Amino acid sequence: MEHLPFYVYAVFALTFLLALFIFYKATNRSKIFLTVVSIWAALQAIISISGFYTVTQTFPPRFALLLIPPLVSIVVLFNSKKGKQFIDGMNIKTLTIFHVIRIPVELILFWLFINKAIPQLMTFEGRNFDIFSGLSAPIIFYFGFVKKKINASIIIIWNFICLALVLNIAINAILSVPGTLQRFAFDQPNIAIIHFPFILLPACLVPLVLFSHLASIRQLLFNKKI
Repeated sequence: MEHLPFYVYAVFALTFLLALFIFYKATNRSKIFLTVVSIWAALQAIISISGFYTVTQTFPPRFALLLIPPLVSIVVLFNSKKGKQFIDGMNIKTLTIFHVIRIPVELILFWLFINKAIPQLMTFEGRNFDIFSGLSAPIIFYFGFVKKKINASIIIIWNFICLALVLNIAINAILSVPGTLQRFAFDQPNIAIIHFPFILLPACLVPLVLFSHLASIRQLLFNKKI
């Protein structure tokens, strides 16, 4: 991954820090959240720098260690009393504007593609339409929460659409990683996200995006926060 231009690393680092900051604000500046995510990111950075995830021919794939703990954590939060209280106390306006980070993420993915680190199908030139989420987030924020011109039902639908978009790219990305689960992109596999720092995309950014949509949907459905 040493062949990548410096600006790719710089923009990714800034995007990652911006995402953590916005989400931290959405949690009402929860120090527990910030501590847990920081430790998790640092742990994954150390593991990935060691080359652990570059061994791809194992089954189950080592890549699963990136995904399972965050997903289990989300399930636990949504099924525990304290977890539900935490979710319901989050700022839905900030959760909505959080999705602007998907714009620079899409640019980073495109740069990774042109530098032969991921396949085209993971970009907006391929099967990835997730840039819609980033571009539409300020619109939903402004007309939904500032001007209040659109109702909760439309915001719920938007969240479901954007949730489907991130799941689409996540599945395509996983099936493009070289190894036992690979189904796509054999000519130019997804190697970027098994290296640091891009390992933090599936380890942290994608789970935060998933969680933000699910938390917003829960609030809109059960707490009528708008």
